[in-house]
Amino acid sequence: MRPLRLHTRISLVLTGLAGSLCAVLVGLWLHGARQGIHEEIEAANRVSGQWLAALVEHLPANAVELQAALAPLGRIRANELQLLDAGGRLHYRSPPPTYKAGRQAPDWFAELLRPQIAPRVLAVGELRLVLVPDASRAVIDAWDELCAVAGWALGLLGLLFVVVRRALDRALQPLDEVMRALQRIGYGRFDLRLPVFPVPELASLSNAFNGMADRLRAAVDDNVRLETERELAQRLQARLEEERRQIARELHDEMAQGITAVRALAGAVVQRTAEQPALQAPAQHILAVTGELQDGVRRILHRLRPLPGGELAARLNDYCASWRRQHETVALQLRVALAGHEPDDALAAAALRIVQEGLTNVARHAAASEVELSVSGGDGVLRIALLDNGRGAGGRSAAAGCGLGLTGMGERVAGLGGSLHFFTPAGGGFGLVATLPLFSLEEA
Repeated sequence: MRPLRLHTRISLVLTGLAGSLCAVLVGLWLHGARQGIHEEIEAANRVSGQWLAALVEHLPANAVELQAALAPLGRIRANELQLLDAGGRLHYRSPPPTYKAGRQAPDWFAELLRPQIAPRVLAVGELRLVLVPDASRAVIDAWDELCAVAGWALGLLGLLFVVVRRALDRALQPLDEVMRALQRIGYGRFDLRLPVFPVPELASLSNAFNGMADRLRAAVDDNVRLETERELAQRLQARLEEERRQIARELHDEMAQGITAVRALAGAVVQRTAEQPALQAPAQHILAVTGELQDGVRRILHRLRPLPGGELAARLNDYCASWRRQHETVALQLRVALAGHEPDDALAAAALRIVQEGLTNVARHAAASEVELSVSGGDGVLRIALLDNGRGAGGRSAAAGCGLGLTGMGERVAGLGGSLHFFTPAGGGFGLVATLPLFSLEEA
């Protein structure tokens, strides 16, 4: 069965309360009617008994004659007159009432209202006159009155239900408009607004709905803006990676090969000028400088291209091992705890770039002797924490480019939908924590 509507439920509740009140009033009426019938029948029985007591002296003591004398009397008010002999045999009973003849109230109703009054017995010689109270006519009157009242009450209750139902339909009609507005909001119509209803409660509901719609519209606009910014950041990131690969190819194909050729020529000069110190010394210097250039180009290529290997832990270990060889005076501790939360290749490459920028910043500006690097995964995020015991944020080097690495790192993290925080440890130094969501860049 379909559940009843709110209007119908409220109407039924109000009608039920009115019906309960009517039931209480009927109960009070029945109590009063019972007392009234009792008093009426008792008074009639008393008066009739007194009248018969005065008449007994003039009545014959013979059963036949007494019966003939009683027959014209009929019923005495609300009492039945019976004539019994000494053995209790009935000789005469007054005729049934003519008022509402043949009708009787239901037994349960008669038992509820019938008064308990003892019959009066008068002796006429050896005969007995019995005056039996009869409340059946008063009870049938009460029953007819109750039926009439019940009919009116049911009619009024039905009318009350209809009137209340229509009044509620009209008063709560704005709720239908609210429901339609909610359905349209569910389909993305965030520009829909409700009018301010005249009823205070519905006006509060309208204001709350309009405020919710405003907040939803603002949230949708923010989401669209964020999605647009994220898509732009992804495209910029992809473009940067492509630029890095192109620069790496150019360095490897042009500059690295040129340095290798110069180094080879310098080596040949060194071998052939053993007896010419004036030529050999410059050639050896050229050989040393080109060696340093080759190492520098190799480091740049390592930064521009991701290191080989599929897992982030292996790639971090390889890069940190190379970083330790280049900065032997700095103790680098690496802790990797991915625990089954291995990022995809794109996110791993981004994480490696962040680590590279962070360690490069330490090497250039921190003047630190110890560095702690922690990379962990869990709860849907990849967390990168870097801590050094160097000069801290306020004591960074004033060299050109100082701070641009951290700025680029922040832009990279924001482009991935993550967050970047800097802090100063209690013992001094500088720390940063980058948190990245564990999803692929294609899903962002």
